[in-house]
Amino acid sequence: MKPELNSSHEPNIVAPRQNSILNFFRIFKPFFTNAKSATGFVIFLIFLIIAIFAPLIAPFSPSAAIHMPNLGPTAEHWFGTTNTGQDLYSQFIFSARNTMVVGFGAGILTTIIGLLVGVTSGYIGGITDSILNFFTNLFLVMPGLALLIVIQAYLQASTPYLTGLIIALTGWAWGARVFRSMTMTLANRDFILAAKMSGMSSFRIMFTQICPNMMSIIAGNIMFATLGAILAEAGLAFLGFQDINSISWGTMLYWASNNSAMLRGAWWWFIPPGIGIGLVGLSLVLMNFAVDQITNPRLKAQKRRKKHGKTASARA
Repeated sequence: MKPELNSSHEPNIVAPRQNSILNFFRIFKPFFTNAKSATGFVIFLIFLIIAIFAPLIAPFSPSAAIHMPNLGPTAEHWFGTTNTGQDLYSQFIFSARNTMVVGFGAGILTTIIGLLVGVTSGYIGGITDSILNFFTNLFLVMPGLALLIVIQAYLQASTPYLTGLIIALTGWAWGARVFRSMTMTLANRDFILAAKMSGMSSFRIMFTQICPNMMSIIAGNIMFATLGAILAEAGLAFLGFQDINSISWGTMLYWASNNSAMLRGAWWWFIPPGIGIGLVGLSLVLMNFAVDQITNPRLKAQKRRKKHGKTASARA
């Protein structure tokens, strides 16, 4: 005979899944409880969905010049058409995908490079710190926009993805400086000394003891590096230092400027990409409030004290 299954076994199967779901919502709860971060998260989620499903959302190919030129917004062409008959709404949708990929790719890569340089320099010290600090200062004193323009002009008509790579390779120094300072602050803490005495290697200490204690700074750096990358890519494309036939919000503004859209009153050509850049940047800034609350225990405690204070005053 088969042994009867006890119903008490069932919670043991369901509990881990429930715990993981609860932990997920507990971690991301600040994104929904804080009005500012909730607004930023909703805006970001909208653009993320647009970027992922761009081929399904856009009604036409962004480069297909098959429509009547210089049309205003209509039921068929929501943002009108260009002077060569391309659908601006489709260009806006595909530009959102490229801009999001370039921005976040460059922001994450910038943070990784800055983290590697800053933590290594601050923890190891000595000649390693002197060499890495020299290169960090070198990139800091270089004018960022001028350097990007020179590199872009040398490459001649680069793609948005190559532009993002260049932005990441030239914009890591500010983050590295912050990470170095924070690492030097943490390097003499008791838990680091205990890790050294236990025989833990320097590499393991840096990436299992120091980096987790800088999560708020790392997350904030990703947010603002992404914002900087989006603005830099759009600026370079607008100035014509990127392939003008590529699809991005910056190239949309470039063609709008070259065809005197503002003078002709064709607001539907230049306002949507400008609003898109502004809304993505706003969402990143607003979401940073939630990142601080998730990774900074002091903010959690402060919020808890305020909540208890309001409860106590209401009871009184």
